[in-house]
Amino acid sequence: MEQQSTSTDIPAEGGGGAGKPDAAVVRDALGVGVAVGLSGFAFGVTSAGSGLTVLQTCVLSLLVFTGASQFALVGALAGGGNPFTAAAGAFFLGVRNAFYGLRLSQLLALPRAVRPFAAHWVIDETAAVSLAQPTRRSARIGFTVTGLTLYVLWNLTTLLGALGAEALGDTDAWGIDAAGPAVFLALLAPMLKSTTERAVAGIAVVLGLGLLPVLPAGVPVLVAALAAPAVLWAEGRRRGAPRAAQEERPPEEAGAAQEGSAQEGAAQDGATREGHAAQEGRASQGGDDR
Repeated sequence: MEQQSTSTDIPAEGGGGAGKPDAAVVRDALGVGVAVGLSGFAFGVTSAGSGLTVLQTCVLSLLVFTGASQFALVGALAGGGNPFTAAAGAFFLGVRNAFYGLRLSQLLALPRAVRPFAAHWVIDETAAVSLAQPTRRSARIGFTVTGLTLYVLWNLTTLLGALGAEALGDTDAWGIDAAGPAVFLALLAPMLKSTTERAVAGIAVVLGLGLLPVLPAGVPVLVAALAAPAVLWAEGRRRGAPRAAQEERPPEEAGAAQEGSAQEGAAQDGATREGHAAQEGRASQGGDDR
């Protein structure tokens, strides 16, 4: 009963509202899962190139399973950063998944026994596919197919990438160290749809690159996260300024407005009196004629 009451905004089993064929949901979910899952190869190469062993690289993908955080972690380690600082940066990037989970818990309404396992698959891609569905049934199918496909492919390609990096030797000589940032940008770019989001990304890049030479590895990522509250504060100030200007007009403008209203009222009263006088004149003239 509690699950149904918290999810009244979406039909439970596709009976109400415009449904979507299961085959179409599976097709879309497979497309997302395969496209993103193949990028695990880049993570495997990057992780092995940063000094992690094949086993450590595979354990990261199996247990962490959030691409942005994994790339941030191995990127900071590759730059010589402190492991705790690198882990902190990865943690802050992964916090967004907790907010996805709050929405998906209501949308999917999964049994309690399944939720701990499903929580491991709460990432950008599964959230996006699930939230795009018109019914709870479609959302569950999309979440399951996307999560399963992506988890299997991500871990398989991570292993292949790590083994390939070991076979190649020095990945820096091949320029493969740039694969991680390239994939990260490819995942991020489609998400920047509004002006506010682009502003946050731009300021974060400036902060990250500008502080890179002067701060320990991993710290610039944490500082760059301040771009989000800074832009949101500026946006709130910008939207609040017109309302404040309307509510608090200068005294001289208020006095002029009141004076204009008084003059307009006096003019209307004068016109009314003149009309009454004209009517009385016509009435008296008519009486004289009689």
